[in-house]
Amino acid sequence: MPAVARRSATRRSECPISGALDVIGDRWSLLIVRDLMVRGFSTFKDFQGSGERIATNILADRLLKLRRSGILTARRDAEDGRTVHYRLTEKGIDLAPAVLELLLWGARHESRGDTCSVVRVIAQNREVMLREVRRRWRERDLRPLQSGGRWMLNEILERQT
Repeated sequence: MPAVARRSATRRSECPISGALDVIGDRWSLLIVRDLMVRGFSTFKDFQGSGERIATNILADRLLKLRRSGILTARRDAEDGRTVHYRLTEKGIDLAPAVLELLLWGARHESRGDTCSVVRVIAQNREVMLREVRRRWRERDLRPLQSGGRWMLNEILERQT
């Protein structure tokens, strides 16, 4: 089979957006990436408790798909071999700007509640937020940027001054 025919079997087109959507364009993948990146989640149980109500079979499928796509890695817990810890790869952490912009776009256009001052602060400090996401990933700092619906903005902004 020619290379072009093989390529078209796995991709709709050569468009980079189409290719990206093949990897992260379903309803759940970016939410998993968000939870790894922002909430400090790392286990299947963490993702199940996210409040998104993702079915366990779908969650397992998306975690596998993200691993196969090189977005995240998985390793067994040294003390409890039944527990698997997921971590974003460099390819996965490179989604940070897209996740941040989707957060801001959603708050601006699809918000179901009050678009609070937190979103304005995040919008005004995009680069600071992105640097902090990368720093935490690089240093394996699992503290969440958001916990219980509360963003750790003061800590992040103070760190940058």
